[in-house]
Amino acid sequence: MTPCSATGRSLLLAGTFAGLCAIAWPATAQQPAAPAPAAQAPTPPPSWQQGRSENVTEGMTKLAPVAPPPIPTTADKLPTAKLKLPKGFKIELYASGVDNARTLRLGDKGTVFVSSRIKDKIHAIVDKDGKREVKVIASGLHRPNGIVLHNGTLYIAELSKISKIDHVEDVLDNPPKPVVIYDNLPKDEAHGWKFIAIGPDNKLYVPVGQPGNNVLHDDAHGQIRRINLDGSGAEVVALGVRNTVGFDWNPETKHLYFTDNGRDWLSEDVPEDELNRVTKVGEDFGAPYCYQGNIPDPEFGWGHSCSEFTAPVGLMGPHSASLGMRFYTGSMFPKAYKNAIIVARHGSWNRSKKFGGDVVVVKLDKDGKVKSTEPLITGFLENNSYIGRPVDVLQLKDGSILVSDDWNGAVYRVTYGKQKVATQ
Repeated sequence: MTPCSATGRSLLLAGTFAGLCAIAWPATAQQPAAPAPAAQAPTPPPSWQQGRSENVTEGMTKLAPVAPPPIPTTADKLPTAKLKLPKGFKIELYASGVDNARTLRLGDKGTVFVSSRIKDKIHAIVDKDGKREVKVIASGLHRPNGIVLHNGTLYIAELSKISKIDHVEDVLDNPPKPVVIYDNLPKDEAHGWKFIAIGPDNKLYVPVGQPGNNVLHDDAHGQIRRINLDGSGAEVVALGVRNTVGFDWNPETKHLYFTDNGRDWLSEDVPEDELNRVTKVGEDFGAPYCYQGNIPDPEFGWGHSCSEFTAPVGLMGPHSASLGMRFYTGSMFPKAYKNAIIVARHGSWNRSKKFGGDVVVVKLDKDGKVKSTEPLITGFLENNSYIGRPVDVLQLKDGSILVSDDWNGAVYRVTYGKQKVATQ
């Protein structure tokens, strides 16, 4: 606005005008100085660096998330022969070329569905004419980590929405575009990928992680929700959840158990990842105020006590990235495995000596708490480097289990005992 127009407005409001706008402003009047350019804000650190000390040591600079190879490993280069299991168990390749293989699900007709996290596809593994084939049944998706099947419908969880494909096993050769049923989810990339499952209540459970390593967040994050299968009726089941990428229900008590990844940069050895149990709706498991049930967060724990929150039923090791888990209900494995939890530990990055990168069996006591944790598959970690990274587990109808490996883009099958061979 020029000074002339300002004067005209004030006089007009006073009830006079008198043509003052025709008066020229003196040419010698000093023009206002141009505003100084705003200082450019510093670029924020990536989410995985949040919580790291400002006093960065040489050891810290060597730690960062480990990116997988860009393409799947060919079958002849897979580390299957290097993997170790207890006596009587056997591991073999089930399917290779499954890019960024993550969550595993089984269809009613025997199709194995495999999700991805950093790629855009959902794969189906099918046996046809004596051959095993891997085919893409959905693409162009964003972070499609979560999948689950129910009554023939495949549900797919991307970063910020859940969609479905009805009668999916009947349309594998010409699948339709997934139909969105729920999109009231945040769009944060940090911990934005989802794991989903259908509970005994016939509802779909979906987590929303913390939007960063260790942050105070709004009430739309750090939780597990459940919704009806049409996307309606969303409600929060659990709070204080940092980042769960695996859960299942105890076949005896029907309680929901879930793995939860602890924060980074607190130390090399704490906090440990957690195995938690939900016994009532609305339980709070502590994050970001308390970790592993007994460590108040040094930044956000002030004014809180860990006793305010539900403690884990067990600890899963420091930075182990405990992900997919299933209760074993089959009959192929030894009796001691019945109703134990099989957990895939993806392996640490925020630790100088890597930890995890294995599959373990978690046995519970009569109170539903962890009694022991025993190795089932080791060997994915060699000379402190990964040659494979297990993500999820799936029990097949015969009692064997599948294990996904997103590092190699492969799926393995684990059996026990001498297998029956079909005869003519």
